[in-house]
Amino acid sequence: MIRFSEMKYERPDMDAVKAEIARLVTAFRSCGSYEEARALLLEKDRLERHVDSMATISNIRHSIDTRDEFYDREATYWDNAMPELEEAYHAWTLALLDSPYRSRLAEEFGEVIFINAEIEKKSFDPSIVPLMQEENTLTTEYSKLLAGAQITFRGKVYTIAQLGKFKTDADDELRLDAWKTEGGWYKENQAKLDEIYDRLVRLRCGMSRKLGLRDAVEFGYCRMMRNCYDRDDVERFRGAVVKYLVPLADSVMRARAERTGVTYPMSFADAALEFRSGNPVPAGTADDILEAGRKFYDSMSPETSAFFRMMLEGELMDVLAKEGKQGGGYCTAIYDYETPFIFANFNGTADDVETVTHEAGHAFAEWVNRKRVPVSTVWPTLESCEVHSMSMEFFAWRSAEDFFGKDSRKFLYSHLAGALTFIPYGTMVDHFQHSVYEHPEMTPAERHAEWRRLLGIYMPWLRLDGEIPFYSEGMGWQRQHHIYESPFYYIDYCLAQTVALEFWKMIQEDPDDAWGRYMAYTSQGGSDVFTKLLGNAGLGSPFDEETLRGVCEKAAEWLASYDLSGLK
Repeated sequence: MIRFSEMKYERPDMDAVKAEIARLVTAFRSCGSYEEARALLLEKDRLERHVDSMATISNIRHSIDTRDEFYDREATYWDNAMPELEEAYHAWTLALLDSPYRSRLAEEFGEVIFINAEIEKKSFDPSIVPLMQEENTLTTEYSKLLAGAQITFRGKVYTIAQLGKFKTDADDELRLDAWKTEGGWYKENQAKLDEIYDRLVRLRCGMSRKLGLRDAVEFGYCRMMRNCYDRDDVERFRGAVVKYLVPLADSVMRARAERTGVTYPMSFADAALEFRSGNPVPAGTADDILEAGRKFYDSMSPETSAFFRMMLEGELMDVLAKEGKQGGGYCTAIYDYETPFIFANFNGTADDVETVTHEAGHAFAEWVNRKRVPVSTVWPTLESCEVHSMSMEFFAWRSAEDFFGKDSRKFLYSHLAGALTFIPYGTMVDHFQHSVYEHPEMTPAERHAEWRRLLGIYMPWLRLDGEIPFYSEGMGWQRQHHIYESPFYYIDYCLAQTVALEFWKMIQEDPDDAWGRYMAYTSQGGSDVFTKLLGNAGLGSPFDEETLRGVCEKAAEWLASYDLSGLK
């Protein structure tokens, strides 16, 4: 197989691509048979796969080293080219919706392509292309600002990702110092962070007005392809989180404070320490983690084994944190080569293992569905995708000892507790974004005040006393990439985590049945909307309050009975 380093990148001639799409649109509108319409759809699909592959290869290589001058120029090129290309694709979308062969196309390729096309029709107009280009420029500026951070800590220089391991260290003084140092860097750059976000909010509100939408919330929902639920459903979910999950998460954090001997409510630095003897850490090096990953996927099924070995052999994972590398992690797909790719920043914490399970959950789903046509049905919408990844993390419990060695007991407790405390945080991110885009006149100071207010609702275990710059002043939202780059994405994680907890519950009762349902869910790809994908696999909906209540009850019971003896 071809390795990632051998994959050829060549910038497409965008004028030629747009001309070819225009030709396909004209031919599609005038075709005289279903067979001709079908052939044109497949031809357009091949073109889209290739263009997307070139953009993806460029983006990956730029992510790996944002200082690379060639790929830095290519990133600028794609920031401007993609909105223009979207204009060409929009003409195809309109032709698809007008097709006299719509019912037959839906029968073969799925009604979801038309459901999504209707949403795409609402969320784009050629008049917003310049605003989209400016938006891309700003999100790239934000990403490069954080990727380029050089933070001096105790005599050495670190990136934000590299500094992360000190923020969970068992040494109270060291851990607090790391939080203060990182918070200080954000404070020094706060004027720029405020400016970038202010401009992004104005741009997105401007685009929503040009499109004639209710507000930037509706625009954001269209962009996220919300095709089976709306803001009222999300608001009800947030209410259920406050009702069921916040009290449970608060009890977890109170127990943590007692276990580690710190005052409740806790500082951000104290809340980051789960056990007085230290948080669970992976056993061994990055290579050891990848080897444990191979053993895990070998043990799950023939399909997962073939998939992960392909990832290793194809150099399809770049996981080490290093200078100049973009922060965070992601999984993407290179369609020309029918392969996924995983990008991450290992830093010696439990997050490294979750990369091998979480991002590889995405990658496995893409690999299983890689031959789906059209390409838009390879992946479902993002909350559906996050079910693939977050659920895979729980299936990996069977290999906890390989990943964590002596810390495996700590990890199991920590992972479930972390899932429960994450949902309130993620829901708060979503609530914050609704506040911002429903009230775009907010000043930076008012946004920070809103974040502080929401912290009191969703994360009451945190102390806001100003001890740690930036974080304890209600400004921590600015470190969350999604808020800048992908508005309204974050609730997807919370919806998916609820479903993943449902899988966790099944695993406790019948792991084989749980895996069968996981494969039933995952093998559907993007062939339907989120709630139907769940129903087809016999799973509950996170919008049903009983689903959240049920997993909270099971989790509370498990945590209460878990043997923590000997773990300090």
